[in-house]
Amino acid sequence: MSFAGTGKIWMNGTLVDWKDANIHIASHVVHYGSGVFEGARCYATPNGSACFRLDEHLVRLVNSAKIYRMTYNLDLAGWRAAVLDTIRANGMKACYIRPIIYRGYETLGVNPLGNPVDAAIMVWEWGAYLGEEALEQGVDVKVSTWSRMAPNTLPAMAKATANYANSQLIKMEALLDGYAEGIALDVYGNVSEGSGQNIFIVRGNEILTPPLATSVLAGITRDTIITLARELGYTVAETNIPREALYVADEAFFAGTAAEVTPIRSIDKITIGAGRRGPVTAALQRTFFEVVNGTRPDTHGWLTYVSPGDPSPR
Repeated sequence: MSFAGTGKIWMNGTLVDWKDANIHIASHVVHYGSGVFEGARCYATPNGSACFRLDEHLVRLVNSAKIYRMTYNLDLAGWRAAVLDTIRANGMKACYIRPIIYRGYETLGVNPLGNPVDAAIMVWEWGAYLGEEALEQGVDVKVSTWSRMAPNTLPAMAKATANYANSQLIKMEALLDGYAEGIALDVYGNVSEGSGQNIFIVRGNEILTPPLATSVLAGITRDTIITLARELGYTVAETNIPREALYVADEAFFAGTAAEVTPIRSIDKITIGAGRRGPVTAALQRTFFEVVNGTRPDTHGWLTYVSPGDPSPR
């Protein structure tokens, strides 16, 4: 993914040119990682452009800021309007959405409270995170030597910029070792998540995913997959997963806003199942894309349409 470097970015209520969306080098977020953010997607559907579970993403954004004692004077309706205005200003039919709340420029030091709380919203075109081919063929991954944060160190439920220093280490190690992605364990040795995705495994007719207590982000796509899987008749359990259970799974897949639903074909060079997308993953992937692309009835009210007059439940 690379930026075109054009278009508009929303900054503290004003749409500015991409090249002018700057912050000062002394901004607190640059030095201490004092920011929280979200990643959502807007899809081109037969009824117009629609954001998938936008409100849920924005609620998580506000909650992440609350954990870090950052207050920004915008309610849910205001955030939603700002996102939709930004998409319209950029004329995009489909895009990735990145709102961020961060501590800006005033003072430096570990104490962040003297700095202003600023916000911005970016949108850009971003295709399949791990590649279009990966959606069908799957990806090769490894268990990382880097663990996820221990409880009561950094809040895993907050989507904070600081947490992604850990994610970068996991991702870089995987890429340099010849894999597409890494899987992190928690401090007790149980499966946690990928560098930026939740993980699921399939054993028989049961789908398993690690619980929130294993330092995983409470993913919106994770929740979507759990909901859709149960509607399709599968048993889903949030349970501790030991490392070795990965190797003997019938299927495994990542789920996330960027990764969407991406099959895993091998872990640590051990083939998972048949070494390609399995039937359960395929069924969930198909259903997921039908929902987000608007070709399946939106029974949960998950789509927020960008243009007035489109069939939005919001």
